[in-house]
Amino acid sequence: MTKQIIGQKKLICQCLSILPMEDFECPLLDYGKKLTTKSLLKIFVAAQLDQWSSYSHMEEKLRAYPDLRKEVDIKNISGSQLSRRINEFPTEMIQKMFVKVASKIRLLTQEFKGISKGIGRLNIVDSTEIRLPENLCDWAFISKGHNAVKMHTRLVVVSKEVSFPDKIVPSTGTVSDFESSEFIIEEDEATYVMDRGYPSKKNLTDWLDKNISFVTRITKNLVLYSLEEYEPTHPSIKRDALVNFGISNIPVRYIEFVDEKERIYRILTTRFDLTDQQILEIYKNRWLIELFFKWIKGHLKLTKIWSTKPQGIWNQMFLALIALGISLIIKLQTRSTKTPWEFFRILQTYLYLPGRRIYNELNRKKKRSKGRQKIPIPIEKDKPLFGNVALVKKRKN
Repeated sequence: MTKQIIGQKKLICQCLSILPMEDFECPLLDYGKKLTTKSLLKIFVAAQLDQWSSYSHMEEKLRAYPDLRKEVDIKNISGSQLSRRINEFPTEMIQKMFVKVASKIRLLTQEFKGISKGIGRLNIVDSTEIRLPENLCDWAFISKGHNAVKMHTRLVVVSKEVSFPDKIVPSTGTVSDFESSEFIIEEDEATYVMDRGYPSKKNLTDWLDKNISFVTRITKNLVLYSLEEYEPTHPSIKRDALVNFGISNIPVRYIEFVDEKERIYRILTTRFDLTDQQILEIYKNRWLIELFFKWIKGHLKLTKIWSTKPQGIWNQMFLALIALGISLIIKLQTRSTKTPWEFFRILQTYLYLPGRRIYNELNRKKKRSKGRQKIPIPIEKDKPLFGNVALVKKRKN
């Protein structure tokens, strides 16, 4: 991949060439359609990578760059064609591409040990809400003045620096975290990390029956029966115990701790092999998914919707995460030490330049500053220059 990145081909074309398109080669898939499936998907992934803001913006970009038109295999296109196709396009097919991109990332990160060698990999699950226009999306009604959808997400944490979503479940805003749990929490070697919206007696029992490893915050309503007490190893940890809940006969571990604002956290876990402080470290890493949601809304502009139709919005969710996955694949293959946001910003800067230019930028050594020089004589503060145009009223002392 490094050789491909340092080639002459425009970086955005190289990004699109990474997409797993083998399932979209069938001519019957596009019978009678002017805009092929491969072209459609490449255009929308490019739109996410470069943050095209509207359908007219997409037209302008494609007109401006012949190499990009060649990569997506179109001569000309209209925004109305793009709008119609993305609204009717089966989300299952885009979901299939997303799964393949996530599989590529898994392959590239298979040697990663997780947060630490002892803790291992984490699967953090949570949902984020995306607000929709009140007058255009009645189908997403929650309450007066509040229309929204949700993206239920599983974020795989493979190291302290690298995490990626490997599964999402789109839903209307009325679907709770509890209702989504059976689709997002599956058997895996990683430890699931969750907040209070996911555990219930039924869910906890199901997870234990399936040998799913978890660290989850619980509500006060869940009744626990103490079996054995352990000695806490940190002042913020108030209790470490072996407990049962409800009718379950399988014991679990209960840890209670307080944060710096004296808020109490009740944690239930199956990880008996870790210290109480390691359990706290796992739960505190749940914040990574909040940072992830903030990142995709801010930098992938997921809150800027292209469609007011349900299927169009589901498709945009998957396409945004496919674009994120492509960025991460290149980051991993170039072995860049940049943060995800730093790398994505550099990627956007070099999208329409030869790919080798980003490789040069990633390997550029920063010049070290000599620092501020000490000046022995104090200098009088300069008076601000207001010019001759603005109206200025001097402040009274």
